[in-house]
Amino acid sequence: MNGRLTIPTDLDVVPETLELMERWGADAIRDADGTDFPQELADTGAKIYKTYYTTRKDNEWAKANPEEVQQSYLMTAFHLATQGELRIKLMAGISPELMEPNTRDDIKRWWEVVDRTTGAPLAPNQWEYDEATGEVVISTPIQYHEYTVSFLAYLIWDPVHMYNAVVNDWKDVEHQITFDVRQPKTREWSMRRLRKFIEEHPYVDVLRFTTFFHQFTLVFDELRREKYVDWYGYSASVSPYILAQFETEVGYKFRPEFIIDQGYYNNQYRVPSKEFLDFQAFQRREVAKLVKEMTDICHEYGKEAMMFLGDHWIGTEPFMEEFQTAGVDAIVGSVGNGSTLRLISDIQGVDYTEGRFLPYFFPDSFYDGADPVIEAKENWVTARRAILRSPIDRIGYGGYLKLAYKFPKFVEYVESVANEFRELYTNIEGTTPYCVKTVAVLNSWGKARAWGAHMVHHALYQRQNYAYAGVIEALSGAPFDVKFISFDDLRADASVLADIDVIINVGDADTAHTGGAAWADPQIVAAIREFIYRGGGFIGVGEPSGHQYQGHFFQLASALGVEKETGFTLGYDKYNWDEHRDHFILADVQDAAAEADGAGKPARNHHLPDFGEGKKSIYALAGAEILVQKEKEVQLAVNEYGQGRAVYISGLPYSFENARLLYRAVLWADHSEDELHTWFSSNYNVEVHAYVENGKYCVVNNTYEPQSTTIYRGDGSTFNLELAANEICWYEI
Repeated sequence: MNGRLTIPTDLDVVPETLELMERWGADAIRDADGTDFPQELADTGAKIYKTYYTTRKDNEWAKANPEEVQQSYLMTAFHLATQGELRIKLMAGISPELMEPNTRDDIKRWWEVVDRTTGAPLAPNQWEYDEATGEVVISTPIQYHEYTVSFLAYLIWDPVHMYNAVVNDWKDVEHQITFDVRQPKTREWSMRRLRKFIEEHPYVDVLRFTTFFHQFTLVFDELRREKYVDWYGYSASVSPYILAQFETEVGYKFRPEFIIDQGYYNNQYRVPSKEFLDFQAFQRREVAKLVKEMTDICHEYGKEAMMFLGDHWIGTEPFMEEFQTAGVDAIVGSVGNGSTLRLISDIQGVDYTEGRFLPYFFPDSFYDGADPVIEAKENWVTARRAILRSPIDRIGYGGYLKLAYKFPKFVEYVESVANEFRELYTNIEGTTPYCVKTVAVLNSWGKARAWGAHMVHHALYQRQNYAYAGVIEALSGAPFDVKFISFDDLRADASVLADIDVIINVGDADTAHTGGAAWADPQIVAAIREFIYRGGGFIGVGEPSGHQYQGHFFQLASALGVEKETGFTLGYDKYNWDEHRDHFILADVQDAAAEADGAGKPARNHHLPDFGEGKKSIYALAGAEILVQKEKEVQLAVNEYGQGRAVYISGLPYSFENARLLYRAVLWADHSEDELHTWFSSNYNVEVHAYVENGKYCVVNNTYEPQSTTIYRGDGSTFNLELAANEICWYEI
């Protein structure tokens, strides 16, 4: 069985490419940043992808049209005024290789100096710019107030090209300048450039756009270290030309602060302002129209247009309506875990989706003494859970094939992955897997950031967030129909909850993940309370509904049965501290050790779930049932609320045990404990996925060790099973 696999190539690995195409069953080959496609492979019969850069790899044009180089908003550090004038150096802490202040346009119109002690912008006549020193000068600041400068800067080195150069230690490489396709001259020229590229590469079947027009926020310091990164960041999608259009459309004046956001740059933790949401929507519409021009050109020449979900992808959020008008044929993205897999595979309106698996064939993973199989195995087994719920159509790898070729065990493992992927895709193609419940994740972003609102780029780890991202990761491979809804969705139409069984709200208080001041909106809080009270389920993780207002910190405290001590209720005694470990939700938590008590009996529930960083100062209200508390701080609790149920969890890092705990919590919250033994494994390291429409189901060992389990079929009948490490077994229903 061959196909559904894309591999990289280069000029110096033609024989190796042919060998691995045969061995791995690859039916598509591609180039990458820093490689070239060899003409000898043009007649292999494989589909040929060629990377196309809409915004770089033409420095001649960029240098000839410096006014149409891409721009980004930056904010300086906070500077304290002590005596006399205050001078603020714009580029302190910013790589001068990457950025250059834009003094070509009207700085009094597009820059902003803000008194951060009052929050008010200074009038343009209250500051000047000393171009010789690169400093903004405030002649009469208020003493002991702090000030910042928000300014536009040109991207004189494409951030991703800089990243690749730094990571791969490229020497003496020409810095590729990022030009702005949204600008009039560059827009017209870009369409001619695209046609010329297609005509010069007639052997290419798929243009892999990397990506389209606006780079996510990626800033380096003077030492070439990453200073700030936000995969969803919009701060590099600006220019006076774009912002003037935005003002015309929305009917109000633009402020740099709409993007700067006090220096937070509207990152994924920030509850978005109306102005920022307006700007995003405007960008999505304008980007989609421009993408459509390019995809139409591709189709005119009989080529496919593939979008890489990364790099210059801002404005092409694939779950939003605007993307459906852009004419893109396929999506490819990097797969870091199950959440990133679903971020790709759940996209609608394209002919196929493709996941780029790890590790990339780069020197940081392929060097003498390295074992890239370890990372590859972890990547595949982690993503496989999500593939079994919502499969991508293709898999692939990127980087330098000559590096991977030097590792025979890695070559052998990729062969096994390719074969296994093709088998599972054949078994589940075109069917909807069995879903036991419909679960909605409620946050400020909704479907705009489905699967990714808690995500760091490439699924990297953050201590402050991993216990929340773990919930989304658990959901990525769980037998639920998962939806993402926003508070604005709920305001617009409360019936969005009509088909939902359980709502999940996860994150820290006053972040976009939990909603912040949205919980002070009577319409919102009443709708959620009614949903629970009339029989719905609610699971809150971390500080759900957290926002100090009207005597509550958790605005759903009465439903959750827990509250956070913020100091305001220290005078109230708390008496509800008894634990109830014998609960449906905890039934799969295993004893970590058979410690004996005085009677020689094993201690019950010695092992507790991993709550990660957890939360401090959570206490139970009267009537709630505590399942786990640590030193009088609630970690897990349940509560009956009218006809409904709510579950509180302090944090839930991803693990197979925690995925099972969340599964049981959803069933309990929906009064559906009796549905547990339906397409179910008694061992939480093993999962069952059923495809009733196709008459098939599979049992998959998610670990690197053999496992024993009892399998429950859809009718409740059982059988025992032994599985080898990572094994997946397919059965007919």
